Amino acid sequence: MLQALRHISSRPRGLQSCQYTTPSAQNSIYISNSTNPYFNLTFEDWLFRHKAAEEPLLLIYRDDPCIVVGRNQNPWKEINFRALRERPGVPFIRRRSGGGTVYHDLGNTNFSIHLPRTEFDRRVTAQIVLRAVRSLGIGARVNERNDICVGKDKISFCHQHGDLLRTNKNQETMITRGVASVRSPVCNLRQFSTIVTHDSFTEAVVDEFRKEYGIFTPAQVVNETDDLKSIEYIQKGMGELPSWDWAYGQTPEFTYTVHRTFDWGKAMAEFNSKHGVIKQCTLNISDSKLNDSDMGAVMELGRLLEGQRYGFLKDKWSTQEEAGPRRDVFTWIDEIVYT
Repeated sequence: MLQALRHISSRPRGLQSCQYTTPSAQNSIYISNSTNPYFNLTFEDWLFRHKAAEEPLLLIYRDDPCIVVGRNQNPWKEINFRALRERPGVPFIRRRSGGGTVYHDLGNTNFSIHLPRTEFDRRVTAQIVLRAVRSLGIGARVNERNDICVGKDKISFCHQHGDLLRTNKNQETMITRGVASVRSPVCNLRQFSTIVTHDSFTEAVVDEFRKEYGIFTPAQVVNETDDLKSIEYIQKGMGELPSWDWAYGQTPEFTYTVHRTFDWGKAMAEFNSKHGVIKQCTLNISDSKLNDSDMGAVMELGRLLEGQRYGFLKDKWSTQEEAGPRRDVFTWIDEIVYT
């Protein structure tokens, strides 16, 4: 996906023949008017599963502010949840397809291209977008990863939101079976042309997609209507995306090791989590001044955390802990994993 552009309200000249009927999976080009990320990501998945597999498909949309992680990613490794908590109303969403973590907002234009397996070639799809960007007067290029770049920078999310993505070096001790995002320097098309808009970019991509695949039918404009949301697959999908079981419960297995020095000794905690649940929490205390009773209480805490949802400990445990080493360790752990 590519996120690059600023919002305006007018409709592209080249899309005047767009259809506004209730969408089916028979078209090849879709432009969503909805900015609801739960709808757009579910509609994308619905198209992917219901569109004839041998036909090319293009979907273009924008989302209200959100962070989108790949299906097989670990949100605790990808997202700075402390920064995210300071942005009320900005959710993170796990999409149903793979890939890295990206920030979406109305300043971004997202496109999704689906092709038959026999025709899929990242270089070809990259060239479609490259020609579209160049048609807008911007001297872009494709790098070795088939990203669209201007100079050395990848065209991607807006700079001011990079703090929502994980940059904490402590996360390097988190070993996950999930797919890690590849960090790249980024830029925005508006840096290179102030006349580029969401609509002009949409028109350019649609034109190049049509040329590449010989498509002459009108683009299908998609509105988030009750009729469309009443489709069982879409209704179920929109309900599933924000659920704990999907957003967190799909997290691949990971191990996270952290250390902390207290005035009474040094602590090491190692978490093993699978599907968002702590399977094992190993605590190790060294150089300790603790008596046997306090040491036993601290070690018991590790066992009590097993089976709990990773990142959701505070409400259940913090008020039950009395002041002392065990409370110190719990507070430290809670600060580390708090979502």
